[in-house]
Amino acid sequence: MERNTMRLEGKVAFISGGARGMGAAEAKMFVREGAKVAIGDVLEEEGKKTEVQINEAGGQAIFVQMDVTSESDWRRAIGVTVQRFGKLDILVNNAAVAVFVEPDDATVDDWDRQMAINAKGVFLGTKAAIPEMRKAGVGSIVNISSTSGMIGQGYIHPGYNASKGAVRLLTKSVAVQYAKEGIRANSVHPGGTLTTMTEKRLSDPESYAVGISRIPLGRFAQAEEIACGVLYLASDESSYVTGSELVIDGGYTAQ
Repeated sequence: MERNTMRLEGKVAFISGGARGMGAAEAKMFVREGAKVAIGDVLEEEGKKTEVQINEAGGQAIFVQMDVTSESDWRRAIGVTVQRFGKLDILVNNAAVAVFVEPDDATVDDWDRQMAINAKGVFLGTKAAIPEMRKAGVGSIVNISSTSGMIGQGYIHPGYNASKGAVRLLTKSVAVQYAKEGIRANSVHPGGTLTTMTEKRLSDPESYAVGISRIPLGRFAQAEEIACGVLYLASDESSYVTGSELVIDGGYTAQ
């Protein structure tokens, strides 16, 4: 396959949770590779800041404030994206929350919140994006799961494991259901990554040291390293890849 200089030239992408952290890294990388990007997030100030950074650097991005647990917000956000950029080629379901607690301290409220944002949000995003991808006859959905969606962990709320496991299987279901329509779906499974979400926990020296000790490569990932994998799955380079899991974890789950 002949590769274009810009790997997402002419593509339009929507990234949930794109205001900061991993989502912002994905948005900036996508734009550098030729895409027009819509950023959806509940964080208005940070989302607008990322939008401005991208546009001032010569890219094309818009920010849409939204709650990923709201079906009407998803319909509005995708509608705004298509109205502005004319179509939708790529959806990255990136928005997520994590609660780090001992299992005995796990609460029902935290379970419900994680399942709503991490799992239901992916379902609603997919539901909103499919009609636009169907019009184009092609599409790539990239769902950000986690190594926590593949193995059990004793230091995180079980709702996080359950929600990310749900993303893993939902991705496979969508891949099978829509393959004949040219729509692909894959999941990315990051290990420990230095982002805003993990910042508080990893600021504790003991937690940082324990986390590092679990990773064969001996360090945490940078958000850009995860974004590189997302870029591959979003691009036409992965045109024969659907229903797959891309693990980016420094060897964590290989043990």
